[in-house]
Amino acid sequence: MKRNDYISWDEYFMGIAMLSAQRSKDNSTQVGACIVNDKHKIVSVGYNGMPTGCDDDDMPWEREGESSLDTKYPFVCHAELNAILNSSFGSLNGCTLYVTLFPCNECAKAIIQSGIKRVVYKCNKYADTDSVKASCILFEKCGVSFEEYRSNGKSIVLSV
Repeated sequence: MKRNDYISWDEYFMGIAMLSAQRSKDNSTQVGACIVNDKHKIVSVGYNGMPTGCDDDDMPWEREGESSLDTKYPFVCHAELNAILNSSFGSLNGCTLYVTLFPCNECAKAIIQSGIKRVVYKCNKYADTDSVKASCILFEKCGVSFEEYRSNGKSIVLSV
């Protein structure tokens, strides 16, 4: 007889996104993403971090500074964009993106352009910002569905 307490696909893929977020070196916000095709196969993962080739010890990680160039914002690649760019699968048409933080408008454009059709997010702490409002408008106009991940309270503990 098979187990009945196994995790759902959404739990599995959001768990992968959450685990990917742990690779981020950002001291205030760690974001992870996992892209999945319609056959429940992972085609890419990503997390927020500096571009490939940038020594992240030499880059700013602060949220505030004398100028924007003293902050992380002009430099960090978001998890969603990294997952899209990391894919070696080919077309992402029809895929689902699991992400731990609702996408900003710049990532929303990349999501739409890549052909991703569904976004499942864990947290939307910036829901009142123009960036997230723009993302919602873009998703709605372009036929990308988005939904909040609903946790059932299960815990999975990894010992490494």
